Amino acid sequence: MDQTSQPAEPFIDRASAVVLAGGKSSRMGRPKALLPFGDEPLIVHIVRALKRIFAEIVVVAAPGQELPALPVKLVRDEVAYQGPVGGIYYGLQATGGEFSFITSCDVAFVNSPLISYLTLQISQYDVVVPYWQDRFQPLHAVYRRTLLPLLAGQLERGELRPVYLFDKVRTRRVAEEEIRSFDPQGLSFFNMNTPADYQEALERWEKGPLSIPVSRSVPVTCTVELFGAARLLAKTREVSLALPVEATLADVYSALAAKLPILLGRVISADGTDLFSGYACNINGLNFVRTPTAKINSGDKIFILSADAGG
Repeated sequence: MDQTSQPAEPFIDRASAVVLAGGKSSRMGRPKALLPFGDEPLIVHIVRALKRIFAEIVVVAAPGQELPALPVKLVRDEVAYQGPVGGIYYGLQATGGEFSFITSCDVAFVNSPLISYLTLQISQYDVVVPYWQDRFQPLHAVYRRTLLPLLAGQLERGELRPVYLFDKVRTRRVAEEEIRSFDPQGLSFFNMNTPADYQEALERWEKGPLSIPVSRSVPVTCTVELFGAARLLAKTREVSLALPVEATLADVYSALAAKLPILLGRVISADGTDLFSGYACNINGLNFVRTPTAKINSGDKIFILSADAGG
């Protein structure tokens, strides 16, 4: 049974994936990476799913740790058991991409649309991290390679938790309502730390497909082009956005305000859901659209310009 059998997604440019496999597995009592899952070792299952999105995958293992043959770049912790920060640091060091999706080897329910959505949010940030049930999920997050010096400093100070980093850099906290668009149950964050967790994961897996329907799973991607005063304020011409499924123009304005805060209160309304009256929106060069509840489709080109220019 393959619960990740969604249509293959295009590789995300300049992105890699890093899987941390070098933990002690002390509560599980045996190596988590080698747990049988879906007729294959768990690490194989995870890597195979990530291969749908990322051209490059790095697996970070402990010194001397045994793993099955994998189509990845395998690196070893220079110092064993330095916690998540150590794994993130050694993984990012080994990647060729500008940024990487980081995950662990004990998260079986790989949700490709959610991972794609998280990765596509990175353009204006250093970290993109989900916030689920009042907690950051730092091992299901996206990190820029430029963070390596800060991570090295944390290792020197013994700060082995990634959350120490978030207040120091440009961090995009992905809210629970965004996550639920792709993963209503939050299974992306189901860690297998104990034998009971492992048994529960197997039982969930055997019940059948747990992902949301394919027709609603792919994030909406669009491009916004700015003209006139909006372009002068933003100091950029074009912005690419990844939006939740069933996105509307209000979602476009909100995402645009998050990427370009200078527009908030000047071009985009203070609540982030509409344009000021002095601006107009055109979709695909065809129609001027006034209502923020208008639906957006993947591939749409959205033009924002002065209302008098729009007629």
